[in-house]
Amino acid sequence: MLKYVVALIIALALNAAANLMIKFGMRAIDLELSGSSLMGNGVGGVVRLLLRHWVLIAGLGCFALNVVFYAFALQKLAISVAYPIMVASGFGIIVTVAGFMLGERLTGVQWAGVAAILLGVTLVARDAGRQMAGGTRETAHTDAHAE
Repeated sequence: MLKYVVALIIALALNAAANLMIKFGMRAIDLELSGSSLMGNGVGGVVRLLLRHWVLIAGLGCFALNVVFYAFALQKLAISVAYPIMVASGFGIIVTVAGFMLGERLTGVQWAGVAAILLGVTLVARDAGRQMAGGTRETAHTDAHAE
């Protein structure tokens, strides 16, 4: 079971990294374009622009890897637990990094909302962990009697 939990952690880290890399990449592209039209450069111009801003491409790659690790994690983890952990943990990481590196600021009420979300997901994950531990013992007990 541990390898599926590790896969989920890797998936959420890749998801958060992907979102942040795409934001940084698009920010750089926006600064470069500032007023000029992207469409006037044609497909070749778009490709050259993207290649100059590799962090955007790396972000898309992180999204692709995220899907691979998340799919693996879902083989054994309940989606009703894995998805909230994935989304809320990624949300917490992104909000924190956006504050430090992008200068985005949240109000006190917004921080309270972030804390409430993270607390709720913690409670869901904690209770699910207890259920899975109990389910594992039950399954092992049932399997032993079946033999």
